[in-house]
This record gives sequence, C-alpha cells and structure tokens, in this order.
Amino acid sequence: MKELKGHYQNIVIGFGKGGKTLAAYLANRGQDVAVIEKSEMMYGGTCINVACIPTKSLITNAEKGIPYSDAIDLKNELTSFLRQKNYDNLDKLPSVTIITGKAKFVSKHEIGIALNQTNEEVQVSADRFFINTGTEPFIPDIEGIVTAKNVFTSTSLMDEAGLPERLIIIGGGFIGLEFADMYAKFGSTVTLLDGGPTFLPREDADIAEAIHKVMSEKNINIITGAKVKSVRNTKNGGVVVAFKNTGGTEKEIEGSAVLVATGRKPNLDGLNVQAAGLKTNAKGFLEVDDQLKTNVKNIWAIGDINGGPQFTYISLDDYRIIRDQLFGGNHTSRATRKDFASSIFITPAYSHIGLREKDAVARGYRIKIAKLSAAAIPRARILNNTEGLLKCVVDAHTNRILGCSLFCVEASEMINTIQVAMNAGLDYRIIRDTIFTHPSMNEAFNDLFTSLR
Repeated sequence: MKELKGHYQNIVIGFGKGGKTLAAYLANRGQDVAVIEKSEMMYGGTCINVACIPTKSLITNAEKGIPYSDAIDLKNELTSFLRQKNYDNLDKLPSVTIITGKAKFVSKHEIGIALNQTNEEVQVSADRFFINTGTEPFIPDIEGIVTAKNVFTSTSLMDEAGLPERLIIIGGGFIGLEFADMYAKFGSTVTLLDGGPTFLPREDADIAEAIHKVMSEKNINIITGAKVKSVRNTKNGGVVVAFKNTGGTEKEIEGSAVLVATGRKPNLDGLNVQAAGLKTNAKGFLEVDDQLKTNVKNIWAIGDINGGPQFTYISLDDYRIIRDQLFGGNHTSRATRKDFASSIFITPAYSHIGLREKDAVARGYRIKIAKLSAAAIPRARILNNTEGLLKCVVDAHTNRILGCSLFCVEASEMINTIQVAMNAGLDYRIIRDTIFTHPSMNEAFNDLFTSLR
C-alpha cells in the first residue's frame, strides 16, 4: 500500500463502478485521490464481486449444462480475476491511493479510517468526497428469518458449494426471478413466493403472462399473494416457510434452503454521515439533487447509495454527470439523462425500455402496437430457443418509439438498438427498413415493425 497522506484533493468511499471510474479520471487529470474500500473482497464493487458478473456467470454455465459445483468454481475464478484487475488498474496510477479499511465521517471535511491490516485508526481530510458505498440485501422483519439455518441472501447463496435440492425464494423481483430460473436450470426444485397479488405487476399483461408461462414450464412454482409470516427449521434440517395466501389461508412449504430476495437497502452502516451533516431520505438513501450533490456542498453521492436506479450502468452515468460538472461538458444533471433499458437474465432474457402499452394509454398517447412471436425469428430457431414475445409501442402521431418489451433470446443485446433509436428520436420506419445481418435476432425488427400500418 502506498504511504498515506493527511490530506487529499479527493476521497472516494467505496470501490463501485462510478467511484472507481471517477478516481481514475481525476488521477489522469493530475489530481490526487484516495479510494477507501472496507473489504479486500470488494475491490471493483458489488457488480463484479456479488451481483451482475457472478450471477450471469452462473446463469450462462447453467445454460451450458455445467454441474453446479463446477459453475461455482468458475464463478469464483472469474470474480477473483476481475477483482485483482480492478485493484491493479487503480493502484498503478501514481496519484491514486487505495486504502482498505472502514471509514467514518468526523466532520464534512474529515474522516477516520480503521485500517484492516493494522487495526490502527487514522484521520484524513479532503477537499471533496464522493460516497459510492452501494447497497446490501434487505432482510424483512419476519419471525425466524435471521436465526433459522439455511436461509441465504443472493450474496451468501452463491458461496454455497452444494446445490439446494428444494429452494424457496421469498420475493418476486428481478433478483428472485433470476435466481429461480438459474437454480431450476441447475436442477433445484424451486418455489417462488411473491408477496404481490399479481405477477410482474408493472408489465403489460401479455408480457407478464408470457414470462409466467415459460417459468412455470420449467417447474418453477410461482405463488402470488404470499405473505410470509415465519421461517423455522425442522428436526431433519429442512426449512419451513409459513405464509398466508390471497384468501387468507395459512400455508406451509418445506425446502432445503431459503433465498431472501426482498430488495436491497443503503449501505451506510458505520459511515456516521450525521457527523458531516448529510441528510438521508425516508428509505435511508443519501439525499441528492439532480447534480448528485448532497446537502453538503463538497460531498457527492454516486450509484445505488443516492437512491436512483440500482444498475451498474447508471452508476457509470453518475460518474459522467460529476465529470462534466467538474471539468466541463453538457451532461451535468440527471435531467439530461436519456431513456435507458433494463434486463432480467432469465432464459430467454427479458429487456424493457420506455413506456409500456398501459402507461402510454394512461398518459393519453394515441398509439400503435407492434407484436411478434419469438418463434417467427429464424435466429431463435437456430439457437433452439423459440419462446417469448416482442412488443413495441409507437406514437401514432410522430411514429417515434415510446417503449419496447423484448422477451426472447438475446433480448439484452437487441434492446440497445431500440434505445439508440428512441434517444435519437428516430421514426420507427428507419429501424423497420434497416438492413440487418442474417441470420440475426436484430433482423426481427424488420418483421416486428412491418406489422404496423
């Protein structure tokens, strides 16, 4: 580790995507930066170590038929490689100092750091702070959920070498769906308990029904309206989850493991943000304005911790917003952020951007709807994955694309074409008449938009 200084121009707390990218940029502009990370197992941030990368590695290897224990080993090798690469990429910059330890604010200009290697506490100051501490799994207040054995979060379950024979998942959001699909492919019997009365309530009914059908055909038992009341262990080492169904009847289901996938909470424990005078919102996230500035003028919040969309690419865009504020540029506010897509990496993948049909109608648009079955796409047949539905919403007045939902193989790549078209304000007919390579999934847009008149 490089020698610590008493003062830095910039301190980044947390090694996530936005923070590490900003640190490198500042260093390359000649400024000195300290990057503080509380764990050597988190160099590179949440995405690389416990979220996007390891889960997608497991999902991909499950699709290849690789046994679970081997897939876990491959996942660990990948995250270890990327963690070291991220550390080296910053450490090689002369004006970046990586400090492994737990930070806490002493004032708006000073922090104390409990160093991991020596347990010594040092105090350093900075002109600017960038808080990039991310989120961690949220554990709801359910009887027995903390004390029962074989109850996991998305992070801890991926560290288990053994495949759970019967997995119960509490939560029907992105994380719950991805893990349900993944572990079913590995061979687990999966039950998903969704507390809401409707499966994927934000989606249009036709899309939600298509996803429900595909997942159910994989023997994933999806129970909606399940209000979990308690978790307990059995004498034979099993785990019993008690819940009430939509009719108010109490039910129990037994499994070998439980995954709690009920969302994430801000990771501010021990940071003592009150000492800096920082404000948090009702959910505990740092309050920021559209420029990502906190109520303290020399402190910004980047990524999940500011309460924005919890995606790695949004954290990267947060970096761009701060970069342009400090060094000049047009993208200085979240108000200038354009439409962006999201994906659930089930099989096939589901990706979405913009307005859904029901949203567009509610806003008073006169719309045209384009639909296409994935089975009609030659590339999908080549890939032996013909399940799914493609749907786009078009403004009937302007012919601009208002939104798009793609439930098909390679949807996470295809959605980027629509994103570019939407953010460029293109007429849908430009995509309709584009010459795409054959056979590719993108050429499905020719047929999808031809259905419009």
